[in-house]
Amino acid sequence: MEFLRPATWREALEAKAAHPGAVPIAGGTDVMVELNFDRHRPEVLIDLTTVPELAEWAPDGDVLRIGAGVPYARLIEELGTRVPGLAMAGRTVGSPQIRNRGTVGGNLGSASPAGDAHPPLLAAGAGVEVESVRGSRVIPAHEFFTGPKRNALADDELIAAIRIAPAPGPQQFSKVGTRNAMVIAVCTFAVSLDPAAGTVGTGIGSAGPTPLRAREAEDFLAAELDWDGPLEDAVARRFGELVARAASPIDDVRGSADYRRHALGVLARRTLTWAWHEHRSGRQECA
Repeated sequence: MEFLRPATWREALEAKAAHPGAVPIAGGTDVMVELNFDRHRPEVLIDLTTVPELAEWAPDGDVLRIGAGVPYARLIEELGTRVPGLAMAGRTVGSPQIRNRGTVGGNLGSASPAGDAHPPLLAAGAGVEVESVRGSRVIPAHEFFTGPKRNALADDELIAAIRIAPAPGPQQFSKVGTRNAMVIAVCTFAVSLDPAAGTVGTGIGSAGPTPLRAREAEDFLAAELDWDGPLEDAVARRFGELVARAASPIDDVRGSADYRRHALGVLARRTLTWAWHEHRSGRQECA
């Protein structure tokens, strides 16, 4: 196995162009597991930890551009109030050691249906900035996942950054597992409310071949909500039903398909209730 360690982003892109089958490694929290269990043995590894711009974030117009190498620990500490849904998901990732090493870019590269960062990215309408020596492009998060552990990257492309708008309103994330962290999720759900635009975003994890949006649930909720009034129980229940219906789960060692659908309905109602309470409390404080 050849190990490449580019010092610049340009060198990294050139290395990927020269070795299309090469696997990039940053935190290594997914790649090293695959290597240690001999599930994957690439001919070339490209170490991205020495590329400084991947570990940086900054505002870029109306969005935040978060480098693919920013670890969860920094994302939680430095951006927790700006992208709260993503930060909530980050707090459930592994142990403190894993959060110090693992990155959202790595989570996207692995493209696992159970990736904790994926639902809040979907709910927030985030984009994935990818680049090659040919140029760069932004792939909407809902188009990035193409199958179980498969993504829309071309063979010569690397993930450069995540592009995500600061939260326009309350965001929530919740996860079902045998414990809160250091576990692969049975299912996850994220919701994002934009009171000014009157829109709702959702993200479902570990309940389909790819992370999913519950579009019918989003449209229903946006149409039914009275943003100045209370959250009706019937609306919350129907939202949960539509979220569960959007999932496409399977039976496996972590849970049955029926359990996942039931759990998603519960998570959807709970996260919506929490987000609505935050929305109404914020309006009352402003008043």
